[in-house]
Amino acid sequence: MLRSPAQRRGRGTALRAAAAAAATTLLLGACGSEEDAASSAEEPSDQSSESAPAEGPRLAVTYQDGVAVLDGESLEVVEEFATEEFTRLNAMGDGQHLLLTTSAGFQVLDAVAPDLTDRVFEADAAGHVVRHADRTVLFDDGTGQTTVFETDALADSPGELPETTTWQAPEAHHGVSIVLEDGTLVTTVGDEESRSGAVALQRDGEEWTEVASSEECPAIHGEGTAAGEAVVFGCEDGALLYRDGAFEKLQAPDEFGRMGNAYVSETSPLVVGDYNTDPDAEGYLLDSVALIDTEAGTLEPVSLPDGVEYTWRGIVRGPDDMAYLLGTDGAIHVLDPATGELGDSYPVVEPWEGPEDWQNPHPALSVDGDTAYVADPANRQVHAVDLVTGEVTATSPTMSAEPNEMAVAVG
Repeated sequence: MLRSPAQRRGRGTALRAAAAAAATTLLLGACGSEEDAASSAEEPSDQSSESAPAEGPRLAVTYQDGVAVLDGESLEVVEEFATEEFTRLNAMGDGQHLLLTTSAGFQVLDAVAPDLTDRVFEADAAGHVVRHADRTVLFDDGTGQTTVFETDALADSPGELPETTTWQAPEAHHGVSIVLEDGTLVTTVGDEESRSGAVALQRDGEEWTEVASSEECPAIHGEGTAAGEAVVFGCEDGALLYRDGAFEKLQAPDEFGRMGNAYVSETSPLVVGDYNTDPDAEGYLLDSVALIDTEAGTLEPVSLPDGVEYTWRGIVRGPDDMAYLLGTDGAIHVLDPATGELGDSYPVVEPWEGPEDWQNPHPALSVDGDTAYVADPANRQVHAVDLVTGEVTATSPTMSAEPNEMAVAVG
């Protein structure tokens, strides 16, 4: 249920107070001492510009009422912070910051300092974050406003928010936007009751001019950009493709063939999408994928082998532009996006069942180059896996709560 603006502002005030509270201790496992596990209260410093470069990647992990920053190589916890009960994580694209979606908006997490800062891009209902062409794009589901800023500008404006440009959709809806290299804004169309398609706009001074539009994407959701800036959105009857200044509908062969998320590589024209043919299906497990060729303009569903199911958190793109799928059998499967065939399998966690609610912790994947990070709620751990060899290269200490969402501070 959507909260009223007044309720959201009240929760936003509470959030900022909580974000300024002391970091609490996550863990540590049986090997950790009380001294290791203790941390003192301190206010967020927000000294992003003075942060020394991290020696390696940083991974952020949410759990109930908190978020932890882990060293991306050792998976040791660097710092952790109190948050709201459930928050989401988004990579921002500058190698330093992530955005935590909260009731106040998009809150800046400096993974290098580390510091959960008091900088917030305010939003009534913070939604999708998209990074592309050196820009980061935020969508506020509560107002329909798109906010755009230069990705590197946040690091260049310590203690402040960067300059932004905005686009106001005619009506608020659960949407997403992307800005292409030439400045074209491609954004969803809808209202609080339904979503129908997308529009492409170009800005001339303070005015936005429509260059293309499509109403052929019921329940439009998600976005991914493949090679050549081919943008793919999911529909409940296939997908919608935007390329070379025009929209093209990719019709699903099934009467109901919903794609909600696009897993892409910007160096490949091939897209892998999640795929569901049953509008009345209970739970969140899926057993098929949609294979999209943005150059040929085709969409083909492919069924996975028996015993291999996944959720929307379980697919990433990695080495050689292959797709990597975390199945309910506990293994990462290498999936060829050209054929849908599974190749090598790398066992990582124990077999698991799907969540009763999409927000509930369950095994999930995040990726940075050749390394995949696997959330293992059953054991309250995170594992790092080399996607080339299948080797588990690191495992975190046991956490005090189940890891939920993850994001890497990618650059």
